[in-house]
Amino acid sequence: MARNATNKLLHKAKKSKSDEFYTQYCDIENELQYYREHFSDKVVYCNCDDPRVSNFFKYFCSEFLIILA
Repeated sequence: MARNATNKLLHKAKKSKSDEFYTQYCDIENELQYYREHFSDKVVYCNCDDPRVSNFFKYFCSEFLIILA
């Protein structure tokens, strides 16, 4: 029997304006810790609406020297 898919969580995220609904800081930290040497001395462009609430941006700020252009 197929599961009846719903978008309740997506609609809840849209109402709360939660851009980081899918990617939590702990998930980013757990995954990207293995790629630290790959990001060293590189430019990383974070495609985010607001860097103050982006968990990717927060991670890179806390782990690497950040130069804002």
